[in-house]
Amino acid sequence: MAQSPIHPDDIQSYGRAGGAANIAPIWRLSQWTIAEWFIVSQTMLPAMLLLPGTQGLRFPVRMSTFLLSLGILAYMVLFRNISLPKHPAQPWLVATVVYLAVMVGHPMTNSPTGGLAQVGLYLCVMSPLFWAPSVVRTPEHLRRLVVLLLIMNGVNALVGVLQVYDPDTWMPAEFSRIVTGSRYGLGAVSYIGAEGQRIIRPPGLFDTPGAVAGPGMFAALLGAVFAASRIPVVYRVVAGGLAIAGIMAIYLSQVRTSLVFLVVMMLVYLAALFVQRRVASATAFATMLAVIVFGGLSLALTLGGTAVMDRVTTLFAQDPFELYYASRGGQVAYAFGDVVDAPFGSGLGRWGMIAYYFFDPTNFDSPSIWAEIQIAGWLIDGGLVVLTTYGVALIVTGLYEWRVTRRASDGWVRACGAVVLAANIGTALLCITFTPFLTAIGMQYWFLSGALFGVVEGQSDRDT
Repeated sequence: MAQSPIHPDDIQSYGRAGGAANIAPIWRLSQWTIAEWFIVSQTMLPAMLLLPGTQGLRFPVRMSTFLLSLGILAYMVLFRNISLPKHPAQPWLVATVVYLAVMVGHPMTNSPTGGLAQVGLYLCVMSPLFWAPSVVRTPEHLRRLVVLLLIMNGVNALVGVLQVYDPDTWMPAEFSRIVTGSRYGLGAVSYIGAEGQRIIRPPGLFDTPGAVAGPGMFAALLGAVFAASRIPVVYRVVAGGLAIAGIMAIYLSQVRTSLVFLVVMMLVYLAALFVQRRVASATAFATMLAVIVFGGLSLALTLGGTAVMDRVTTLFAQDPFELYYASRGGQVAYAFGDVVDAPFGSGLGRWGMIAYYFFDPTNFDSPSIWAEIQIAGWLIDGGLVVLTTYGVALIVTGLYEWRVTRRASDGWVRACGAVVLAANIGTALLCITFTPFLTAIGMQYWFLSGALFGVVEGQSDRDT
């Protein structure tokens, strides 16, 4: 396989001719593909809900972000007649959808509409894995998409910080009615700041308090990657600023698991650099990691006060397993305990957003079930079968990305693999605290996985 003509020290050195000159095309909309527009839509469509009076449109706006992905897949198959490359995880995801389709007929499925909607949501989230490999075929294209991901997540995080700094200007006028309509209201998602003011956990460009923590993870990781790279200083400063904004958003939203998973993501990327023998890059990234984690904390304290530090120190105040069990571990125990009664699933449409919108309260034989983590959701929807098929899909994907990171003969492809591996590790870890694979974060996971697969396949095609 032909090697890159310059040393691929980082994914961030744009273009095979290197340097900042090739960053410019990201601003030329005429050169964008459907992949760029997809990334932008995942931030800008939910941001529409920040406008006053839009909460009545929440359902169609939120669903549009998911249906867009499925629509792209349908367009490619039906109108462009594209032969979709087969990622190693595809058979396991197809098996998941097939089994869930069968579960629509389960006697405990709350309603046929809710069951079909649940299957559709799963399919929407995983569909980028099927179409992204046909769109993204070169390392240069993937690097451009990673820059765009940094920008979108970074802006999201920056807005989250501004919402704490100047809430009168930046905090949305309305929040999700799912939050405001709960018996706890906004009191459960706020704390006292440095100047005695009540701070609502920032939503960023979403309408749910604390939601900015997810984009903050990816902004901090990708910003650190670029800030530690060999690109012009101005771009490094901007990337570093977005990274600081990302971790500040996590601190200010007080989502502790996002902070833990961010550190894991950064350590995975650092390990990948050492495996690839990019010692200089590893040293620069380790330095940037320390600056971001501690520098971001110092800045966050000026806004959030001691409440931020108190929240962070709880991570070290007790045994981590006890801490997890107190916050989310009970959900795991509950879910696996329920498996004894329903090893093959408890029916569809009984939990989460699908139950919120499609639940049939007249079906007394199929009551709603509370679930906050992905593992519990899988067990409710498909029992041990879906837990196995989806779990294997994630394991196969992780192993594939690690193999690309270590063994791809093209240095640029290995660099792409390291970034995708680190970013996706964080999403996979969220399964024990959140429901990422029924949200936009899950779509980002499968998009990056599919894009990396397309780059590897494209490289193979060029070398044959």
